[in-house]
Amino acid sequence: MNVAAMHTTHTSRALRVSEKAASLDALQLHAAPQAEPAPPAGHAVVRVAAAAVNPSDVKATLGIMPQAVWPRTPGRDFAGTVVSGPAEWIGREVYGSGGDVGITRDGSHGRYLVLPEQALRAKPRGISMDEAGAVGVPFVTAYEGFRRSGMPQAGQTVLVLGANGKVGQAAVQLASQAGARVIAVQRHAGPYAGFANGPVDVIDARHHTDVAARVRELTDGRGAHIVYNTVGSAYFEAANKAMAKGATQIFIATHDRAVPFDIFAFYRGMHTFVGIDSLAMDCIASTAQLDAMRDGFERGTLKPFPVARHFTLDEAMDAYRLVLSGSTDRVVLRP
Repeated sequence: MNVAAMHTTHTSRALRVSEKAASLDALQLHAAPQAEPAPPAGHAVVRVAAAAVNPSDVKATLGIMPQAVWPRTPGRDFAGTVVSGPAEWIGREVYGSGGDVGITRDGSHGRYLVLPEQALRAKPRGISMDEAGAVGVPFVTAYEGFRRSGMPQAGQTVLVLGANGKVGQAAVQLASQAGARVIAVQRHAGPYAGFANGPVDVIDARHHTDVAARVRELTDGRGAHIVYNTVGSAYFEAANKAMAKGATQIFIATHDRAVPFDIFAFYRGMHTFVGIDSLAMDCIASTAQLDAMRDGFERGTLKPFPVARHFTLDEAMDAYRLVLSGSTDRVVLRP
């Protein structure tokens, strides 16, 4: 592990990764000097105030994301102030995210971030820079899954598997905002009090080994209309058994790539499977989801994650290690 850093107070810096690493301990992560860039035509420069550390950010530094380029600055989510570019944007506070940011282009774990003008979105009123810099990947992913599933409706039941994760927590909020009944499956305590827009039935998978049976009990045998499976293979069988007739299941991740699949149950259930890859939505495409959620953030029906800890660039390795360890805290860098 090597974190090289400039310590001059007025020097702007950015994290840099130069090559794949076999483990976090072997990662060569440098905080290098960064001059304020001049934006190309049609682009803007954002001075980053806060940038979340997502699990995908850390995994991408280890070479797990095949499309990642080297060398680069990591970081997919951001909030900050536009300092150069189109005149109408200069001085405005913005936020955003993208599957290309920090993966195929330099990202937000630095003082400056260059973005296409079309990727600029004003930070929602009433939320802090730390909060705005930490909503991107989880909320964009959760929303896109629901968008491609027809969006939750009042009177429907939405089952969220892995609801203790950040995408799961965002899915709980979005479903309850829409008026759906929410059932959350998790293995740890969930932060639902004060966040969801209605009561949430929680199934503790440590004590309820037959999750599908419990879902059937809670729904008078009908099952869930939408299943948001944020875990994948570990809940695949239970999720299928918990689906109502005509239900949709959303996938964003998995541990095992191959799972037993009952084609008969699939077509007799008239089920739909939806796969979501947030890396496929670049910083421009992600603005559609952010636009759709703006009103919720400003009205308070969607609540950004509390930022439990923030780190400087000199402390970036501690932040990366914390996130990779599976911490449920939302971690933010302040470049």
